[in-house]
Amino acid sequence: MNDGFTKVQDVIENYKTAVYEQDVEKFVTAYATNIQVYDCWEDWEYKGISKWKEAVNGWFNHLKEEGVQLKVELNDLVVEENVGLAFIYCNMSLMAYNGSGEKLRQITNRFTFGLKKENNSWKIIHQHSSLPISMETGKGIFNLK
Repeated sequence: MNDGFTKVQDVIENYKTAVYEQDVEKFVTAYATNIQVYDCWEDWEYKGISKWKEAVNGWFNHLKEEGVQLKVELNDLVVEENVGLAFIYCNMSLMAYNGSGEKLRQITNRFTFGLKKENNSWKIIHQHSSLPISMETGKGIFNLK
């Protein structure tokens, strides 16, 4: 387990590693107990770590059942931080690979993270993922333009 995230970059690396390893406990260590997530999948919003952990557990279980691993790539990453607050935004690509290492698919979402330093450790207090919507189809656009 993690003893704390002393750098904002530690939070980013934990996110990428925990998704790849499909490790729910590792994943949620970077989140504050009062996390608020605006998600573009399933539920509109998750309030509190227990609801978020439940959603992440379902996500990782689905990946395990499908037999895929996800690699996370952050594009156009911007990090703004001061002594106690940090703001991260990027385009996050999630690439699914099968057991043979074959890339099956990729989606890209826009992500924003708000972080706060608690007891000398960075914690995500707000996360927002989004997609632009096609005006013609009403469906999300998953590819970078």
